[in-house]
Amino acid sequence: MASALRLITANLLNGRASAEALAGLVQSAAADVVAVQELGWEQAEALSSVLPHGRLEPADDYSGMGLALRHPAASLSRLALPYRDARIARLEPAAWSALERPLEIVNVHFAAPTARPWRRHLAYRRAQLAGLHRHFDAQPDAARALVGDFNATPLWPVYRSLAARFDDLPARHARERGAPLRATWPAWLPRGPLLRIDHCFGHALEVASARAVPLPGSDHLALVVDLRVKGSAGP
Repeated sequence: MASALRLITANLLNGRASAEALAGLVQSAAADVVAVQELGWEQAEALSSVLPHGRLEPADDYSGMGLALRHPAASLSRLALPYRDARIARLEPAAWSALERPLEIVNVHFAAPTARPWRRHLAYRRAQLAGLHRHFDAQPDAARALVGDFNATPLWPVYRSLAARFDDLPARHARERGAPLRATWPAWLPRGPLLRIDHCFGHALEVASARAVPLPGSDHLALVVDLRVKGSAGP
């Protein structure tokens, strides 16, 4: 059986999530790829200490983003989008032994629909979605994982548009095993989060496991997903 690539995606609450806890989660989970939104400076330092490759762009205005990698990427780039750009890493088999074909990781953070002015932020969301679809249309058959904070439950148009194109990997994993699917936000509620707005979509991917885990200091749970590229090589 092909070896799995372990991916974590997490919103870090504009630098308030515990940097120590984040690094501990990455190490204990033996993560290969970490996609973060609302990345702060302390968290970027902690991430770079446990995963040496990728690109981290911290900020203190909710725009910090990053991709931390166990091995080098063939390329790292930004996809220009309104409000917040997406970050993209292209992984090649030469550096990633679990892969037999290239894999694209796309990290996104959609504008919140509840932010004011509402009409402007809804327009941002529509434009972000359109920009992503244009990027995907250029290489529709590429193996890719689309991850991040979508600020959209499965009832929202952003989710429905992307779910029509990609597999929702945690949902697929839960469905195949008859297991419950955990919400990811808001983490501060006494009985746990109510909404699932953090997602991991995939094309040409298989899901080996998926779970949502608390991250101290953040208002989101982190997603930990083990995925395999269809047709990838064994360990």
